[in-house]
Amino acid sequence: MLVKTFSSAVHGIEATSITVEVHISTGTKYYIVGLPDNAIKESWQRIESAIATIGFRMPRQKIVVNLAPADIRKEGSAYDLSMAIGILAASNQMSAHLLSDYLILGELSLDGDIQPIKGALPVAIQAEKDGFKGVILPELNAREAAAVQNLQVLPVNNLREIVAFFNEEEKIEPLKIDIENEFLHHINNYEVDFADVRGQENIKRALEIAAAGGHNVILIGPPGAGKTMLAKRLPTILPPLTLSESLETTKIHSVAGQLHTQAALMTTRPFRAPHHTISDVALVGGGSYPQPGEISLAHNGVLFLDELPEFKRSVLEVMRQPLESRNITISRARFSVDYPASFMLIAAMNPCPCGYYNHPEKECICGSAVVQRYLSKISGPLLDRIDLHVEVTPVEFNELAGKSSCEKSMSIRNRVMQARMVQEQRFDHVDHIHCNAQMNSKAVRELCQISEEGTLLLKRAMEKLGLSARAYDRILKVARTIADMDQCAAIENQHLAEAIHFRSLDRENWAG
Repeated sequence: MLVKTFSSAVHGIEATSITVEVHISTGTKYYIVGLPDNAIKESWQRIESAIATIGFRMPRQKIVVNLAPADIRKEGSAYDLSMAIGILAASNQMSAHLLSDYLILGELSLDGDIQPIKGALPVAIQAEKDGFKGVILPELNAREAAAVQNLQVLPVNNLREIVAFFNEEEKIEPLKIDIENEFLHHINNYEVDFADVRGQENIKRALEIAAAGGHNVILIGPPGAGKTMLAKRLPTILPPLTLSESLETTKIHSVAGQLHTQAALMTTRPFRAPHHTISDVALVGGGSYPQPGEISLAHNGVLFLDELPEFKRSVLEVMRQPLESRNITISRARFSVDYPASFMLIAAMNPCPCGYYNHPEKECICGSAVVQRYLSKISGPLLDRIDLHVEVTPVEFNELAGKSSCEKSMSIRNRVMQARMVQEQRFDHVDHIHCNAQMNSKAVRELCQISEEGTLLLKRAMEKLGLSARAYDRILKVARTIADMDQCAAIENQHLAEAIHFRSLDRENWAG
């Protein structure tokens, strides 16, 4: 007898519906065809034990399972459940008339319990597109899949529950979530706040400018100056995620298996801070079956690289293309996978190996050549993609011990959102540009025009400070953002002056 059940394969952050065809005939062997990986080939032992444990029998006949379309590579253990149901239906141990209405996914334990899977959200989205009535999947993945509103999400814990459901002996209540209310309720659920930071008003100002224009930032300062503390609070002043951004971000974390089991959607912007020993594959993504890397997990959020010069050169260089294109393509011999990677980069570093170059109180023990060699670990092309270079100085005791209240993240965020609204109107009819940091050279020439007096100011600054040519466009972009924050249509001289201040590493002889 031939029975068809339905499952799903995830490639990148998109899913494809898979037909699981089970045919039982005369013979003794079991076969799985349709490009299965080792996890699927090993499923026979899990399926046989689970079926026996819940009181049914594994047919002692020839069983052929075909995963169609056969030219798509299938991987993982999520097909266990659909194959087990297909075997029980093909051997007339359960009813098969409802099978075509549901997508079935889950990994089986030997006792028939169902374990969680990766990628439940993209699977549910595709199931709705393909016209399925509902999706049956592990209870721990149900909230994630329930983000898709026009689809029945049936959470299950054991194979026996599903058999009873298809035999119409028991009902499984669909899980329903008011996704908009839940999204709005948790949208500001951050554990940190800029009000926690004492002093460092100039650094807060720089991060506000970065958030307003989507600019990348590098913080240079001695140990203990507060670089990491400030970086961790950057997501709290970025505009809240929109529902579409939240869905896209959740899909990536779902595919990577890093979504909390109680989460329906990611409601706050991600903050990823990989250690400097990370490999280039772990950063950009990859593997035999490509998985998203840290830059994709930081999509719509912040990627924080602490101790930037300590990262391997190859790791830093692979970021250059994603910083420009805002996506990463991982290619293999037979296929390629695209992952989005639109993130804000915030990097932190000491000014020298000992950390105390230019320190107001402590003496640096590094020679000028050592400092230059340390700074040269960051290549020019990478530095070219960072708009703001901010020098962080230690906080004085009086500021640390002061009892005056500091401005909360919410107040800063409101100003950032006003500046972003100006940019949204400006780039409303321009594809692939949503904020000032994404402007290309042509857009900079059109939208960042300055007066003759401003041109003279910029020329003098570049000559006097020894700024490199690559600083020119960066200064204009940052000045455009500062003007947007002041609700000014034109870039004025004070906007240019402040933008010039944020090009520390472009100055000649900055490190002696």
